[in-house]
Parts: sequence; C-alpha cells; structure tokens
Amino acid sequence: MTETLFEQISRHEGLRLVPYRCTAGKLTIGYGRNLDDRGIREEEARVMLANDIAEVRAVLCLYLAWFATTHNTVQDVLVNMGINLGTSGLLKFKRTLAYLEAEQYNSAADEMLDSLWAKQVPNRAKELSDMIRGLA
Repeated sequence: MTETLFEQISRHEGLRLVPYRCTAGKLTIGYGRNLDDRGIREEEARVMLANDIAEVRAVLCLYLAWFATTHNTVQDVLVNMGINLGTSGLLKFKRTLAYLEAEQYNSAADEMLDSLWAKQVPNRAKELSDMIRGLA
C-alpha cells in the first residue's frame, strides 16, 4: 500500500471513531469499515481489547491512589469490571473499593455480589468475587 493510496482512501471515506450508518445503511466505523458485512478480524479485536485494558488501568491509577500498588489479582478484577461496567460505573462501587483498599477481601467479595451488576452478569460476578475471596 502506498502512502498516497492510504491518504486518498482516508480523504474519501473520512474517519469516524464511533459507529454510524453509511449512505447504504450499513453499520460503519473508522475509514469506512463495514461492520455489518465485514466485522473485524480477531487480531483487530485483540488490539482493541489491549487498548481498552490500558485505558481502564490508566483511569484507575488516576482515581484510585492505591490501585498501582495493590495485589495483581485486585488490579485484574477491577480492570475486568471496568471493561464491563465502564470506569464510571466501576467507580460507583464505593464500598467494594473501600474494602479492597483496606484489604478486607471477603467483605469486598460480598459487596460485589450484592449488586445489580451481579444479577446482570452472575457468572462473571461469581468468578471475579471468588478471585477476590481467594486473597483472604
């Protein structure tokens, strides 16, 4: 691919970072990627997930002073929850976060399970709360 071709297609398609419906009614993103017919490749999904994980980690480091120094399992669980809930949703788990900061892992696990989130994604919530409980 030449730089000229990339620039030309970029100019013709335009860049949209959120999904939209193109003139043909297809769900589209980026530089004209037709998600309805083409979707994305596994490698692209992996890059997107890696970027999302890095972004959630950065936000948690910013808002939770203790995050960077807490146990790796706690970090992994919180990033997993942040991917699922969004960081703004995760940060609403005030009691869970307070228990995690205080290393009161059984109480944190109980709080995780006593939530609407746990009702919505029970298997995920159980697995993640078990990981936290395992630290006690």
